[in-house]
Amino acid sequence: MLNKFARAFVTRLITPLAKFLLRIGLTPDTVTIIGTVGVCFCALFFFSRGDWVTGTLFITVFVFSDLLDGTMARVSGRSSNWGAFLDSTLDRFGDASVFGGLVLYFTRQPDGAATAWGALACLVFGFVTSYARARAEGLGFVGANVGIAERADRLVVVLVTTFLVGLFDLPHVVFTVVLWLLAVASAVTVGQRMLAVRREMAA
Repeated sequence: MLNKFARAFVTRLITPLAKFLLRIGLTPDTVTIIGTVGVCFCALFFFSRGDWVTGTLFITVFVFSDLLDGTMARVSGRSSNWGAFLDSTLDRFGDASVFGGLVLYFTRQPDGAATAWGALACLVFGFVTSYARARAEGLGFVGANVGIAERADRLVVVLVTTFLVGLFDLPHVVFTVVLWLLAVASAVTVGQRMLAVRREMAA
């Protein structure tokens, strides 16, 4: 949902930065790689230590590379299947690191088992959600782009939660509730995509 409403607005904001980076010699692929490395490092380093505010701020900066590299490709006329493939593939590393950092932290907490399992469930269903769409499109079906919890939605929810918990020192039960709700929403999204492809096949 957030993809539809926010992407165009953010793209307009970052277009000047995209043009500047192109002028100094950076390529879209380079920005993709830098962004992925940044997200992975910050998530696994800061989140695994419970440093929620710092981790969220740094991750948010690097996450914008997901839009920045695409904008650079369009502005420079370098859009390609390779760039799209690289971007989608490396996105999985970033997603895994965000939820993996939460798993690492909560598995070390005396009362963190339920929260760790929630983060792990988000990680698993997030991968299945992305795979369902990729597999459907690989088979020639376009209906699997639906769902109440797409990648952008999941990232925004978890990053807003980590930031607020860190900023206001909220109890960790907030994480537990949010992660399990997000896991359920992700599972529903998987079901929506499977149903949409089934209907498209039967049409």
